[in-house]
Amino acid sequence: MEQGVAGGIDSYIKEQFAIPEVDIRTYSPLALAYIGDGVYDLVIRSIVVARGNTRAGELHRRTSRIVRAQAQAQMIDVLLPRLTEEEREVYRRGRNAKSPTMAKNATMLDYRKATGFEALMGWLYLRDEFARVVELIRQGAEELKLRL
Repeated sequence: MEQGVAGGIDSYIKEQFAIPEVDIRTYSPLALAYIGDGVYDLVIRSIVVARGNTRAGELHRRTSRIVRAQAQAQMIDVLLPRLTEEEREVYRRGRNAKSPTMAKNATMLDYRKATGFEALMGWLYLRDEFARVVELIRQGAEELKLRL
């Protein structure tokens, strides 16, 4: 990875904070979704800010329409055919996880799909496959014609 971060962002963070490696297969789908939510949000925020420095409220508005559950559900719908079997399995585990909460303004189906999408993003991130995270987000955004 560029600028001295060998092995990926997650590995670098673990190294800097002396966190031992953990087999990510032991993480629950909701733990993967938790980190994946932040990863996806960071990518979208990075794109939105790079497209034009403006008021924080406007940046938030642009970001919110893309990171909400309904938009994530649409994104995974177009990405599913492009996923590897292993990636599809991670998505399915996340989608089928029983969450104690639900997003506001989202159907249960959209919320479950979004949770699966976030689990996939988290799993890829923890595997130091950030390039794949960005590739999938780019492909999904292009297919959905999202204005990022």
